[in-house]
Amino acid sequence: MEKRVVSQIASVSAGPPLHYCPVCASTVPAFRPGPRGRPNACCPICGSLERHRLLWLYLQLSTPVFRVPTRLLHFAPERSLRDRFKMRANIDYVSGDLDSPIADVKLDIQELAFEDSSFDFILCSHVLEHIPDDRRAMAELRRVLRPGGVALVAVPLRDADTTLEDPSIVTPEDRERHYGQADHVRYYGRDFPSRLEAAGFSVRADDPGGQLDEPFRALLGLNREIFFYCQRR
Repeated sequence: MEKRVVSQIASVSAGPPLHYCPVCASTVPAFRPGPRGRPNACCPICGSLERHRLLWLYLQLSTPVFRVPTRLLHFAPERSLRDRFKMRANIDYVSGDLDSPIADVKLDIQELAFEDSSFDFILCSHVLEHIPDDRRAMAELRRVLRPGGVALVAVPLRDADTTLEDPSIVTPEDRERHYGQADHVRYYGRDFPSRLEAAGFSVRADDPGGQLDEPFRALLGLNREIFFYCQRR
């Protein structure tokens, strides 16, 4: 655990009832409402949401991304995270998306225009549930990672053993009803890690928010989310 992160969090915890954003390292009186009026969600300084702050804290405390030279590929970049990654001298940062105007490169995750073994670390958060051929995308993630490299993946998960994926579910209304969002094409179940393993990864499922008590999560405005730490075999 980085000493700077510990000291910052400790100073907030010991002081008045403020909130702390680990992305921009700011103390604020409150987080603003987020999408659909969700309370305690949006940092008024950098615009990060709950899962962005959880991801940033996880990267700080549980990965070497900020401590060693890292070539990092970030899919569907969130503005608050992208801006901070670009400030890091140790990170050679590339962001990509099919449509986003803030991405560095226009790309299709199913057919990446990068050479084999191009990156040390990949961030792929809430992307694969949108992709028609997710198994091909997973294979591409492995291909462009260097041996031993890591892809950190997050997706919406349902409380079921198997992934819900039905080619007859095609309208936005049906996708909203079955998958939870109109532009999703599946809803992953507990078999999701096996898909990643079939692509050639060793997979570890981490629940960093579950290791924190509720008052601390509220202080930092964090959610609960599983991160799949996928190391190229």
